[in-house]
Amino acid sequence: MTKCYTKVCKNCMSRNTKKDWSRRWKQSYKCKDCNYVWISVSRKKDIDTRKLYHDYSVHKQTYSELWTMKWISKKTIQRKLDSFILPNKVIEGREEIVLLIDTTYFGNMWLMVFKEVRWKMILHFEIVNYETNNWYKNWIRKLQEQWWIIKAIVCDWRRWLLWWFADIPTQMCQFHQQQIVRRYITKKPVLEANKELKVIVDWLHRCDEWAFRIDLERWYKKHESFLKEQWTKSNWKKYYIHKRTRCAYYSLKRNLEYLFIYERYWWELDIPNTTNGLEAVFSHLKYKVNLHRWLRQDRKIKLISYLLQH
Repeated sequence: MTKCYTKVCKNCMSRNTKKDWSRRWKQSYKCKDCNYVWISVSRKKDIDTRKLYHDYSVHKQTYSELWTMKWISKKTIQRKLDSFILPNKVIEGREEIVLLIDTTYFGNMWLMVFKEVRWKMILHFEIVNYETNNWYKNWIRKLQEQWWIIKAIVCDWRRWLLWWFADIPTQMCQFHQQQIVRRYITKKPVLEANKELKVIVDWLHRCDEWAFRIDLERWYKKHESFLKEQWTKSNWKKYYIHKRTRCAYYSLKRNLEYLFIYERYWWELDIPNTTNGLEAVFSHLKYKVNLHRWLRQDRKIKLISYLLQH
C-alpha cells in the first residue's frame, strides 16, 4: 500500500489541490474547489541542542545512534553539536577542603584536574601541553584567592609542594610509591633482597608508619653489605653492583616522611592515602571519549569539559 502525498484543503477538506507559487521560500498550495490558498508548514524539526549534546556525551550515543533516534542526517547532528555552547559553571568556595591533584594523558594533550575529596567535586581542570610544577602552583594560588581553605594536598609526589606550601600537609600517593619501587625491582624479582623488599612494599597501604619503618630498617640491616657491593672499572672508578635495588630503597627512605601524613591528621581531616579518587575520574573520561573515535582536538576538549562539569 503506497502513501498518498496529496495535500488536503484546510477549508473544505478536499483533495483536489495543486501547487501554487512559492512565498518567502515556502511552498504554497491552492484548492481547485474553493480557491483557498495556504502555505506549507515547515518540516524542519525543532531539536533541543542541550539534550542532544547530553545524549551524545553522558548517554554515550554516537552519530549513527542519534541519527536513528532523531531521524536527521549525521551532518545536521554534527552541526548542532558544534553549535552547542558550554554553560559557564562558577564554583565559589568558602570551605575547608582536602585537595586531590593529578594529570593524565589524552593522546596529544595533558589534562590537569583539581578535585575536592569530601564532596567529590571538580574544582578546576585545565588542558596543558605538559605537566609542569608552575601549573600546579598557579592554580593552587588561584583556588586560595577564591576563598578555598586548603587543609591538605594529595598528589603523586611533587617535591616543590613541600617548599612552596610548607604550611599545607602533603600526602604522597602510596600507589605511586609502589609503582616507583616496581620499576626498579620489577614485578617478579629474582634476587632474594628484592623479593623481600617487594613483600614489604606490597603491605604499604595496609600497615601503619611505625610497623613499616621497623620492617624497612630490619631489611636494610640484613642486606646492608649486599647494597654496598662495588666493582672497579678499567678507569679505576668504583660503581655499585646493585644500583636499582639501592634506588628502590632510598626512594622509600626519602619519601617515608610523607607516605603516612593521613595517619597524623586522622582525627581532624579525612585525607586519602592515594589519588584513586582522580584515577576513577580519568578512567571514566577515557572510556566515554574513546567511544567517539577520531575526534577533532576542539571537539575532544569540549566533550571532556562537559563531562567534568556534570
